[in-house]
Amino acid sequence: MSCLQTIADYGLRSMGIGERLLPKTDFTLCQQFTLIGSGMLWNVYFGVLALLFGFVLANAIAMAKASNVKVLRKAAEWFIFIFRGSPLFIQFFLAYEALVMLPRNGIEIFGMTTEVSWLSRAWAGALIVLFLNTAAYTAEIFYGALRSIPKGDLEAADAYGISGWSRFIRIQWPTMLRLAWPAYTNEAIFLFHATTLVFFSGFPAFRQEGDALYYASYFVDKTFNPFIPYPIVAFYFILLTLALIGVFGVVNRRLNRHLPSNERSKIKLRPQIIR
Repeated sequence: MSCLQTIADYGLRSMGIGERLLPKTDFTLCQQFTLIGSGMLWNVYFGVLALLFGFVLANAIAMAKASNVKVLRKAAEWFIFIFRGSPLFIQFFLAYEALVMLPRNGIEIFGMTTEVSWLSRAWAGALIVLFLNTAAYTAEIFYGALRSIPKGDLEAADAYGISGWSRFIRIQWPTMLRLAWPAYTNEAIFLFHATTLVFFSGFPAFRQEGDALYYASYFVDKTFNPFIPYPIVAFYFILLTLALIGVFGVVNRRLNRHLPSNERSKIKLRPQIIR
């Protein structure tokens, strides 16, 4: 079988397209690159959706934590504390245990039975955990940036008669993003790396359609050689990290386009070894 045929057969296998049976013997380097790359689609899926939903929720939580309303402020503080104070792997475990305890026949809402078994699948349950976790970390980043906005900017807005929601949208929010973006870039990189924990969580892979680490572990079990599949996973994640740095760098330059080039904040990669 040629490498092109292997890509055609297994390139989208993790999405349920192509050959259903995994190769059993005579594993080639092309097969390993193709199947692990196919599994990376799930890692990208988890990372992109968790990042998008987490960004929206993080903005709301950061605003709530900076609010003068005590109930909102305390709720935001406890949300951030719980998800930042506990290991991500434990959050996966507790979430799975909670979701599988839901009634199999569904939950009755407004007289209608709603199916909820899909929540225990990795594509939904694991995504929810990643989304809430990154929202907590990002909210703390945004909150710190919100508190670091120069008072001169706010005083200038008041002088021009800009107040309330208009001041937040036109002055505070863009400045908050500009100040928080380098740190947020590192959080985004860590989030994509954290998607590998889905394999170790209790959430099952549906019809053997797992992520990159799922296929890498399959090859390791069959060949007893971890020095090919795992470096391939690392290679794909290095490429993904470079792509993230590039995309976030473009956004960073856009946010700082009004500043002289020597004053623009530059994104620095600071990997978080232990969270």
